[in-house]
Amino acid sequence: MSQDSLFAASAPAAPLAERLRPRTLDAVAGQQHLLGPGKPLRVAIEAGRVPSLIFWGPPGSGKTTLALLIAKHTDQEFESFSAVTEGVARVREIIGEAEKRRNGEGRGTILFCDEIHRFNKGQQDAFLPWVERGVITLIGATTENPSFELNGALLSRCHVYVLKPLSPDELRRICALCVVRGASNVEVEPDAIDAVVEWADGDARRAINAMEALLSLPRTTHNAPRTVADVEQVLTTRVPRYDKSGEEHFNLISALHKSVRGSDPDAALYWLARMLEAGESPLYLARRMVRMAVEDIGLADPAALTVALAGKDAWDFLGSPEGDLALAQVAVYLAKAPKSRAVDSAFAAAREAAQQSPAAPVPLHIRNAPTGLMKDLGYGKGEGRNLPEGVEGGWWK
Repeated sequence: MSQDSLFAASAPAAPLAERLRPRTLDAVAGQQHLLGPGKPLRVAIEAGRVPSLIFWGPPGSGKTTLALLIAKHTDQEFESFSAVTEGVARVREIIGEAEKRRNGEGRGTILFCDEIHRFNKGQQDAFLPWVERGVITLIGATTENPSFELNGALLSRCHVYVLKPLSPDELRRICALCVVRGASNVEVEPDAIDAVVEWADGDARRAINAMEALLSLPRTTHNAPRTVADVEQVLTTRVPRYDKSGEEHFNLISALHKSVRGSDPDAALYWLARMLEAGESPLYLARRMVRMAVEDIGLADPAALTVALAGKDAWDFLGSPEGDLALAQVAVYLAKAPKSRAVDSAFAAAREAAQQSPAAPVPLHIRNAPTGLMKDLGYGKGEGRNLPEGVEGGWWK
């Protein structure tokens, strides 16, 4: 056996995720709203004219895979870069190599920047001149809303494509492929695959890693299939998809608020539980529910404010997990209470009037009169409108 053959025989197999990575557009799981026949991204890829772009989607939705396929279909060099572990100096190195490649070989370069939102907006400026000159085609990947996290100048030069979590059926197909390519003569029960799919929560990478761990378990009995019990053995607790400073934070608090406003106590409890399970501050949730009590319920049930404040105090006194029940009680009370935004609307109109007439004099008859001179001048005497001259009321209905 030659030395080359020896090394080839002893080399470890590539990770299952790499072996399963699609080599064609048709093999990609999910994202058919972008890659289906006639869809915008597929048309651009097949035409070989892909602009700089941003892939925005949850983990495991295929951002890296799509970037690799774009490089393959457009015959460009693929340079991968992580904004978590590398800096602007590495960007400059890649761009220098890309300029030489373009001038010497006439070949383009795709710079794939993973976690591009981890660069601050000043660092993101490093890409701008090279994107504009066509030295690189930038493909940024982010799990955060680009509107919040990316430099406006950079965002205006890139197309944004939104990737979706994979559906349960798409994940099942991936799990089945894992069985075919990941092990020989190993059977996995359908219930076990369903357990992996539920745990993966739309994330293909999580599903593949879980299947790889499942298939690697030693068999207790010859030819014994993998079961749900085996899945429970290899999986860790599912981590909620949540970022307390990112878009998902605002999505969930919006869901809680609108569930209360829509008088849906089941939904209010669910979204409250989702945020608590994800690690949200209970006091933040308590403050938001105090706001709901005054903004959405108001004088339709004045006791709602008292209940919301009492819930906050109860949590302060008890802490978690006992105090969480007090917050749940507040959420149900608010959801079931009658609703009125009359105070909110009237006060908003009053604020607007105050901003338009910040120096309007107080009518004499409602002024304070602590001295005799002021009384002689008419302070505090008579009757009339309590609003300043020229300020129209009618806000309260």
